[in-house]
Amino acid sequence: MGDTNGQVVAGSNGQGNRLDQLDRPTEVLIDKETDSLIICDRGNRRVVRWSRRSGTTQGEILIDNIKCWGLAMDDQRYLYISDTDKHEVRRYQIGDKNGTLVAGGNGNATSLNQLNWPAYIFVDQQQTVYVSDEENHRVMKWNKGAKEGIIVAGGQGTGNALTQLSHPQGLFVDTLGTIYVADSWNHRVMRWPKGAKQGTVIVGGNGYGEGANHFNFPIGLSFDQHGNLYVVDYGNHCVQRFSIE
Repeated sequence: MGDTNGQVVAGSNGQGNRLDQLDRPTEVLIDKETDSLIICDRGNRRVVRWSRRSGTTQGEILIDNIKCWGLAMDDQRYLYISDTDKHEVRRYQIGDKNGTLVAGGNGNATSLNQLNWPAYIFVDQQQTVYVSDEENHRVMKWNKGAKEGIIVAGGQGTGNALTQLSHPQGLFVDTLGTIYVADSWNHRVMRWPKGAKQGTVIVGGNGYGEGANHFNFPIGLSFDQHGNLYVVDYGNHCVQRFSIE
């Protein structure tokens, strides 16, 4: 907190596919059990793990040949990965290369058992999987073991009405089941209470731009323990923080 310079913890040896390199990484999470970072190394079609211990100079490949985008880990340390080539989300035990299908996997279309370009994912304590189904402009919820999902935000085509999303990306779900989603092409972050037919705009929604309460294609979001919202503002090349009531 208060640092003006960051510290490189993985990569930084240029774009490439060596074990000390990354290529357009899209998502990272912390595995506290092994004190390591798990990274979707999308350009290299792999998921890699980098130890956080000082002196680490390269990562190790956990899963290869996967067009990953989003990552999540549940309380049992199962790893969830969205695959934008296969339009599916799979759950893996660390060390397992094949995984178990938990969402999508039936081609890219609009049926409830399908996804179209699954981006970010969120998994709750019941192993319920939430997916930002980007090209279907909706957020889907897949209960554990379900053969099809439930639309929990959007799903009314692309648009900027409060019932709609446009290319949703980053996701967070609180303990009440309230969904927070980066509504990327609408340049806003929305909140959808559990069971709601429409959402509310909590930040942005004023068109794209660089000013206060403006975004330029927000894609990632996260909350800290104090309830501050952090938004990856892709087009403005920054991360913004907001205090949300």
